[in-house]
Amino acid sequence: MGRMSEMNMEDQIALTQAVMAILDSWGLSATAQMTILNLPKGTPGRALRKYREHTPFPDDAEVMQRLEQIVGIADALRTTYPHNPPMGTLWLQQSNSRFDNRAPLAVMIDHGLQGLVEVHMHLDCSYDWHLDDKQA
Repeated sequence: MGRMSEMNMEDQIALTQAVMAILDSWGLSATAQMTILNLPKGTPGRALRKYREHTPFPDDAEVMQRLEQIVGIADALRTTYPHNPPMGTLWLQQSNSRFDNRAPLAVMIDHGLQGLVEVHMHLDCSYDWHLDDKQA
């Protein structure tokens, strides 16, 4: 995923709406959504409604990295629980020994981009291999 400016407006809006639908399906509060997305300080809560409707996310490298992780996590949950999508949300909300008995959602909210990467790596071992290849 490049920068938002590298996509046409229609694709920017579609990506934004898809990510908002993912965050809504995870049961996150507006504050938690803004934290996970790392939206600029002072972003009003009503901006989330605009993102659900017709406004693309800011063209910011950090936001784009987070979007990539969110989409990857959602995809990994869909693969892990193909016949029972609500189980993915339940998994995100329950404490997990891999994360020091914290819920994966709490890790993503509290640890920002690194928390998103940790959850993504745990769910999708092929993503972990991809990171190893980049570092080699």
